[in-house]
Amino acid sequence: MNFNFSGKKVLITGGSRGIGKACALLFAEHGATVIITYRSNIDEATRTLSELGDRNDHRAFQLDVADADAIEELFAELTSIYCRIDIVVNNAAIFTEHKIAEVDYREWQTRWNDTIAANLTGAANVCYMAGRHMIKKRGGKIVNVSSRGAFRGEPNHPAYGASKAGLNAMSQSMAQYLAPYNITVGVVAPGFVETDMAADVLGGPAGDGIRAQSPLNRVAQPDEVARAVAIFASEGTEYMTGGIIDINGASYLRS
Repeated sequence: MNFNFSGKKVLITGGSRGIGKACALLFAEHGATVIITYRSNIDEATRTLSELGDRNDHRAFQLDVADADAIEELFAELTSIYCRIDIVVNNAAIFTEHKIAEVDYREWQTRWNDTIAANLTGAANVCYMAGRHMIKKRGGKIVNVSSRGAFRGEPNHPAYGASKAGLNAMSQSMAQYLAPYNITVGVVAPGFVETDMAADVLGGPAGDGIRAQSPLNRVAQPDEVARAVAIFASEGTEYMTGGIIDINGASYLRS
């Protein structure tokens, strides 16, 4: 694929590892200035920055996407440094188990509140700040990373599945509202991906069964998801706005 992001400024939440890191590497390779956020592991973020190349305009910022004030402060700082943010990738998310038969009511509430705050409300707040900025600049691209679980269900992680279903609906609403301002919103919905977040599940007793869900008998690699993100972020794909790209190796098919 011949991507060209020369001169573009790209913000990727949760960009220090997994899918976010793969996106950062791809955008940097194809000419973009990349800004990543990380929640707590500065060493991991620093390592990712070191892999983006010799340019000194790539940056990393600490951000908890569940903190609405921190998102507002980040955008204020970014726009003062870079003037323009062209592409925003909403990738940061949490994935915690909460089986209804095994957790007490207090833990159930905590898991739901934390997951919705990070995966849905946080993403919505990033979309708000990005949308307001892009409206002023008369254009931009927003790509939200969802999940197969939004359609297939997540029996052991129900808040995660619900948060991603909400993310899909929010993204399509945003796509309709922002289109007159030359801003597109796309969604990429992976199945299981070989990342740190899924490592415990994939490395455990359920791993072989998860891989066998796909006729390819494997899960996705982060760079496969990153390429789909880059398609939505590319010039010339504006009529795809509001679309959802499934990347699940035919492990879940919908029509």
